[in-house]
Amino acid sequence: MKRRLRPFGLRTRLVLAFLLVAAVGCGTTAALTYQAARNAILEQAQDNAVAAFRELVGQHSITLPVDRDALRESLFQMAKQGKPRPWRVYAEYGPLRVSSTDRPTSTVLTPELRARAQGTTHTSFQRVVKNGTAYLTIAVPALLKPGPGADGLPTGLVLYAVVDMSGEQKNIEAMVAAARGGVLPALAAALVPALIAARSVLRPVRDLRRAAHSMGRGELDTRIQAKGSDELADLARTFNESAAELERSVAELQSAEARARRFASDVSHELRTPLAGMLAVTEVLDEDAAHLHSDTAAAVRLISAETGKLADLVEDLMEISRFDARAAELNPDEVDVAETIRRTLAGRHWTDPEQLVPDLPDGIRARLDPRRFDVVVANLVGNALRHGRPPVTVRLYTDGPWVVTEVADKGPGIAPEVLPHVFDRFFKADQARTRSAGSGLGLAITQENVRLHGGTVLAANHPDGGAVFVVRIPL
Repeated sequence: MKRRLRPFGLRTRLVLAFLLVAAVGCGTTAALTYQAARNAILEQAQDNAVAAFRELVGQHSITLPVDRDALRESLFQMAKQGKPRPWRVYAEYGPLRVSSTDRPTSTVLTPELRARAQGTTHTSFQRVVKNGTAYLTIAVPALLKPGPGADGLPTGLVLYAVVDMSGEQKNIEAMVAAARGGVLPALAAALVPALIAARSVLRPVRDLRRAAHSMGRGELDTRIQAKGSDELADLARTFNESAAELERSVAELQSAEARARRFASDVSHELRTPLAGMLAVTEVLDEDAAHLHSDTAAAVRLISAETGKLADLVEDLMEISRFDARAAELNPDEVDVAETIRRTLAGRHWTDPEQLVPDLPDGIRARLDPRRFDVVVANLVGNALRHGRPPVTVRLYTDGPWVVTEVADKGPGIAPEVLPHVFDRFFKADQARTRSAGSGLGLAITQENVRLHGGTVLAANHPDGGAVFVVRIPL
């Protein structure tokens, strides 16, 4: 399509305005003064902001795996404490994006800064100019400290601060203005056409900004009234087309997700009845397997084992469906936590001292749902026995208002790229593994049960080797 010339388009108006200002601009001396003042002010502001943000991250308690609401509250607190003006604070943890603003992430954060922040314990920063505004972007990895005096370990969670440097820019401009007082009459002459140009340009930009904020808040039916035939009008039309397509895509995705959840729930319920009959039959066959031919007995035992796995998968799917439907109930009772853990271990015959080492002091009582806490401990210990190396240590202690349960093994630990995903449903660290003893939902169910208690569960690597899972539940 032939490109149509626009003699009074946006680009022409901006070029004319900039040429007018440049014609009456400062000379060489003013430019040198500007550069020196700019470097001094920006470097001081940069050093202060980096130190302040690093200290704020160290003061706030960040728990992993991340609870979105708790993390958002921490980000709001950090943003309010920004000086000399509030900051915009963002957090990235695997696919999770949370911020102190109405947008989960920021276009000011560059891929270079994200790459430097991943897999390190050091603070990184970068100065960025976006749409004519200077920003300081800071990246501070959240660290796990396994004990007093121990070095921090990267957790995969990175916190970013976006500091608007427009205030410092204004201070610089004020200093330069004092040095070039002789050109004030010329600048005053250029002010009137500059304001007229800015007004004509910024009105549609403000409309776009408001529309983008509305889209960020989830108002996908937001549209802009497009007027004229310049670049901004084309941009408004493109925005409307993109918004309409996005609205359709989101509606389709939400519908597909709802159908998938209903399907998993309905299939799980429908499978329970035939599975109950199959389990009863396999129990009878197991009892008679010793009297059958060896090949037949092996086939019977295989069918029995696979039927049991299928029954476990169906139960896990039903449990996940209850969490998705917010139908899971908590029935707390005041219990002796150590005794509850001992019953869990004994009920699954995890009593071999060479395989499992319990450190369970008596006298720690808390209000827990015994059935759900049993699932939490059983899933974590079973996961450690399957994927780690013995001995697996189960440790219980209190930390302020929390009762803490740690499950650690002596295995190879968890790969850094896997850590943010260990609680994802059906996630497998080894993508080539198509079968496993579990359903792939154990850790996801563990996390949901802990959250139902108002607690958190964290996966990390121990400094001495092996993986460690830490469950914190209010006393």
